[in-house]
Amino acid sequence: MPFLLFLLVPLIALIARTSVEQLQTSLADPRVGMAVALSFKTTLISLALTLVLGTPVAYRLAVGRGRLAKVMDTLVDLPTVLPPSVAGIALLLAFGRMGLVGAWLNETFGISVAFTQTAVILAQTFVATPFYIKAAAIALGSIEPDFKQAAALDGAGGFQVFRYITVPLAWSGLVSGAVMSWARALGEFGATILFAGNLPGVTQTMPLAIYLGFESNLNIAIALAVILMTCSFVALLLARFLLNRHSFTPQN
Repeated sequence: MPFLLFLLVPLIALIARTSVEQLQTSLADPRVGMAVALSFKTTLISLALTLVLGTPVAYRLAVGRGRLAKVMDTLVDLPTVLPPSVAGIALLLAFGRMGLVGAWLNETFGISVAFTQTAVILAQTFVATPFYIKAAAIALGSIEPDFKQAAALDGAGGFQVFRYITVPLAWSGLVSGAVMSWARALGEFGATILFAGNLPGVTQTMPLAIYLGFESNLNIAIALAVILMTCSFVALLLARFLLNRHSFTPQN
């Protein structure tokens, strides 16, 4: 009970400090609308990148053995323990105008990554993808090899085995990992502000708008905090609904 109260009291305080009128007034502010729209846009793109790029890595970790798999596992874990400021500086030194890769992109293709929406997406993907990979790897690794071997003996190809056997059996882990990754990307702050800046309408996501609003307009900061908390709560409810629905859906 003490720990549950410790979790609940700050949330209750946040909700109690907010009124419907205050939310409506804050949402009418163009800065709030731009921050909300930008957050959803960038996090959906980063989630798509996470699924596309992270799923092969998760599968390799699930079936891999040996030193290479251990090195990959350590690299995947690293962004989750790095301080956000370190992640932001590392991304800036890698993809900034004078960075390791950014300088080449700028000189060869005229592409500037830092302080753009692309930088926001890269920062979110960097810090959030490991949450999906770890959950997906655990789910994929828990599948009995006999199921996949039986499907292969029946003539199923590698993609068919993955599509009709592996994904359905690992669905709960994939969904929960995707939700955690999206929620982490939605709340990303430290790496984003260092790598992408805090430009209203360009790179200012909801967490960055909360930081700016805390200094200039507390009501806006509170309204955005409530929106973020609501989004996280709805995401968890949606994940639980999908998982329960999948659990009770007969499999052919």
